[in-house]
Amino acid sequence: MSKRELLTQARTWVIKIGSSLLTDNGKGLNRESIARWANQICALQDEGLDVVLVSSGAVAEGVRRLGLPGRPTAVHEQQAAAAVGQMGLVQAYESQFQKCGKHTAQVLLTHDDLSNRKRYLNARSTLRALLDLRVIPVINENDTVVTDEICFGDNDTLGALVANLIHADVLVILTDQQGVFDADPRHNAGAHLISEAASSDDMLMAVAGGSGALGKGGMLTKIRAARLAARSGTATCIVHGSSPDVLLALHRGEPLGTLLVPDKQPVAARKQWLANHLQVRGHLTLDPGAVRVLLTQGKSLLPVGIKAVSGNFKRGDLVLCIDEQGNRVAHGLVNYDADEAQRIIGHSSEQILALLGYDGEPEMVHRDNLALL
Repeated sequence: MSKRELLTQARTWVIKIGSSLLTDNGKGLNRESIARWANQICALQDEGLDVVLVSSGAVAEGVRRLGLPGRPTAVHEQQAAAAVGQMGLVQAYESQFQKCGKHTAQVLLTHDDLSNRKRYLNARSTLRALLDLRVIPVINENDTVVTDEICFGDNDTLGALVANLIHADVLVILTDQQGVFDADPRHNAGAHLISEAASSDDMLMAVAGGSGALGKGGMLTKIRAARLAARSGTATCIVHGSSPDVLLALHRGEPLGTLLVPDKQPVAARKQWLANHLQVRGHLTLDPGAVRVLLTQGKSLLPVGIKAVSGNFKRGDLVLCIDEQGNRVAHGLVNYDADEAQRIIGHSSEQILALLGYDGEPEMVHRDNLALL
């Protein structure tokens, strides 16, 4: 099967639409385009596909409705704009999907919803129930209550995490660019569109560009999203949202945009959840031997292989394991509070009783609670 045939066989789609497309670069909601996308999504569902829509545009629509000169920089002003804009955004989708006889559901998520294991599983169950009921979920970040410290950062990342959440076959990112080019097409007339690549190809990061005025993402965030989505075996297509019948054309296997395919086996659900955490409570700096053992032997992380500890974490919190150069190695759930961890690093597990006064876990992070990055 060719790579493009992956899209013809895909049964579960996550479709993310960016702010610049939705709001016609700040002129208000582009209702004609929303109608076209809604009709195509309805057609995909009528063919038996499960479709989840991740939509940007709440803040941008709020900015327009409030008559602001641009996207606010203050968090509380962004939240106010999101609250106003979300009303118009949901109304626009609801009215268009109703014309097709489809039910929709608004789902607002924060990073906390996907960081807490129980809420993560609840979110997955709810989305699966909605899809079983043939409802089209419309997902956005809960901008009204989220803060910079706990936000996804952009809806490309949110789209990828939703793809992980429901184990989607494909993530389609509709943007105002044709796809990923081998050079910036705005400044290089000889730039060529990359039709297909592996999502892990480092070349993609090198050629990714910046973001527009209204959106928070850019091509770089889309490449990163594709890498996140690949953890659950999801292919990602980055494509211009204004191409005629773009979603239906992709479903037919037409060579539009840039298709980024996973080149590794999907990560097990718990490991995937650990790997996809965006917020960590601390850092463990590992010596070269510990890094080698984690990467090549799949073993647990022992205190003896840790050079330094930072952060104010508690037992069971998520920590980031890095090498001595600061490179990310793994995420894991730590077995000790930060102050206890500081006392036992560099020592063998047999010394824990003498150092702490009680016989704790021999591992700082057990391999079952550790995911490589």
